Amino acid sequence: MFMRTSEQLEQGEFNFDFITPRRIGLAAVFSIALILISFVSFFVRGLNWGIDFSGGTLVEIGYNQEVNLDKVRHALHQNGYADAVVQYFGSSQDVLIRLGIRDEASKKNLSNDILAVLKKDGSDLSLRRVEFVGPQVGGELIEDGGLALLFTLIGILIYVAFRFEYRFATGAVLALVHDTFITIGVFSLFQIEFDLTVLAALLAVIGYSLNDTIVVFDRIRDNFLKLRKTEPREVMNCSINQTLTRTLMTSFATMLAVLALFFLGGELIHGFSTALVVGIVVGTYSSIYIASTITLKMGISKTDLMPVVKEGAETEQDLP
Repeated sequence: MFMRTSEQLEQGEFNFDFITPRRIGLAAVFSIALILISFVSFFVRGLNWGIDFSGGTLVEIGYNQEVNLDKVRHALHQNGYADAVVQYFGSSQDVLIRLGIRDEASKKNLSNDILAVLKKDGSDLSLRRVEFVGPQVGGELIEDGGLALLFTLIGILIYVAFRFEYRFATGAVLALVHDTFITIGVFSLFQIEFDLTVLAALLAVIGYSLNDTIVVFDRIRDNFLKLRKTEPREVMNCSINQTLTRTLMTSFATMLAVLALFFLGGELIHGFSTALVVGIVVGTYSSIYIASTITLKMGISKTDLMPVVKEGAETEQDLP
């Protein structure tokens, strides 16, 4: 397929000048500010760990009519469950009750005690499920989840380094770290519950952002070989413009599905869909500005991407 130059892109295609010193500087300031806010929030406020990680008890209650959450909270608080967190679970007739860690003696009759407390006012309700997670299990899940993210990033670094070049690999991994930190920062800043579904969403965001970045890097590599007289900055700008339609359409289509989960998926996957919404926005931004900019700043040039000429190849071609 014929590759048009940056001058020819002005006719009928996007020709935005993404890679300028001013815009790179603004993107750097914006990203550094977001990462600093995420770090400060993480170390000051921490994450609102779900029961999967912190340990505790989860009780799901089903009512045969709509129920007022304030009424449920008041009943629980008045009967020794002051730490209870009560919320709707999919509908106004389903209630999810989260309790902190309790001793073994308390856990045995916990669900029966809660049912007895909530039935005192004559409400018609039933127990749907009870889940117990110990603090040791929660701690192990936090450690395993962190290792999963770390090993994923290391594996991506190795994969991109073999497929492209180490400067591309560094840019891709730093962009993924950027996306992960900011997504975690949103959960810390707004104290959105962080559970196993959110961890799964983070891994999905890493995969999504990497795929978007590799598409841009593929075009950059091709253009470096075809537009050999063009400056690296112009080659990258040309490549981002050529893949911009694909990037925006993919992000838009994915976002439609994720927003449907966000608004209609219910409480069970609310954290999962929130992480994906944030990750898609940040991942699209980082694919355009962060990954390519870091690679450019590390001094990538067309000579770094030229195929290695085997010794004696030219001599063989000259033979009759």
